Amino acid sequence: MLLLSAAHPPDDIRVVRKEGAALAAAGWRVRHLAPGGAAPAPVAGVALETFPRPRGWRGRLRALPALTRRAAASGAAVIHASEPDAWLAALLAGRRCGARVVIDVHEHYPSRLDARLPAPLRSLARAGLRLLCRLAGRAADAVVVAKDGLAADFGGPARTVAVRNYAAPAAVAPRRHGPGPLRLVHAGAMGRARGWPQLLQALTMLPAEDRLRLIGRFTDGSEPDFLARAGALGLAGRIECLPWLPHPEAMARLAEGDIALVLFQPGEENHRLALPHKLFDAMQAGLPVIAPAFAEEVAAVVREAGCGELVDSADPLAIAEAVQRLRDPARRAALGEAGRSAAADRFGWAGEAARLVALYRRLAPLPAAGGAGGDTGL
Repeated sequence: MLLLSAAHPPDDIRVVRKEGAALAAAGWRVRHLAPGGAAPAPVAGVALETFPRPRGWRGRLRALPALTRRAAASGAAVIHASEPDAWLAALLAGRRCGARVVIDVHEHYPSRLDARLPAPLRSLARAGLRLLCRLAGRAADAVVVAKDGLAADFGGPARTVAVRNYAAPAAVAPRRHGPGPLRLVHAGAMGRARGWPQLLQALTMLPAEDRLRLIGRFTDGSEPDFLARAGALGLAGRIECLPWLPHPEAMARLAEGDIALVLFQPGEENHRLALPHKLFDAMQAGLPVIAPAFAEEVAAVVREAGCGELVDSADPLAIAEAVQRLRDPARRAALGEAGRSAAADRFGWAGEAARLVALYRRLAPLPAAGGAGGDTGL
């Protein structure tokens, strides 16, 4: 079977290290076709293939015809697509070659244009995008959703399969919490809407010995403004910025911290419904989490797991006060252990992988005998 991406990297955590790995372990031959340069070595039993794609959304549109042709010529029994433009390429390719099509929904797409449109037009745009989502869902053979709040736009639970973005096992030694200054860690994409203005202001309210580590990239072009603001506040010497790192290395650097931060800002539907990898990475690393109370899916996990503090993430004082409440190492250790246990059990990937594998057994059954790697699994 073919995992098809128009924007995700070749070794994406959800697409390859979770979904692809689960299907490969169950016996299917799995490839991931994604934008990139030279194709990396296989990951978790998944072969990686790349295609050149110009930058920006115009580049994604220009790449669609070639992506459709490659998908149609792949010989795959199932094409599993991970973004709206990849959904379109998969549906067109499926009509040409007879492959079955699964669309994988990671975000709340009806609200994606909200920030670019004046308020009076947003409800109309949402209605139009919601109709397109519904039509895509009807045209596909199956719809997989990464979080429960996304199902309604594709016909609800009766027409979707929930494969939630829960924690895949990670080989990481959990943090051993002790006294002393704190290191706050934010992993993954960063930007204004992910809370750096509020985080910097909160850091000014904490002891000068406390530090901040960022792991990942600024995805909105605001890194120069972040650095300038940190300098103006006298914080430059307290901040460490690490680039994007391979997941095992990023986990090791995360586990050197004391408190993990998830600081989505209100006003975006995708933030309200977010269920990010960074939450489960922090839980597996044994770190307590400071997270936004308005983010329903995140807040539900933190409450049920008992692994952190929920705050008004738009309020720097609320963030700083939560850090102060977590200054006791015994409390951090207890919350970290609760999160680690929940990530291995209630919020572990195994149950989600089983649902995905069950779906594929209906769509593309493996041969009854000698089946692993059989042609129906391509």
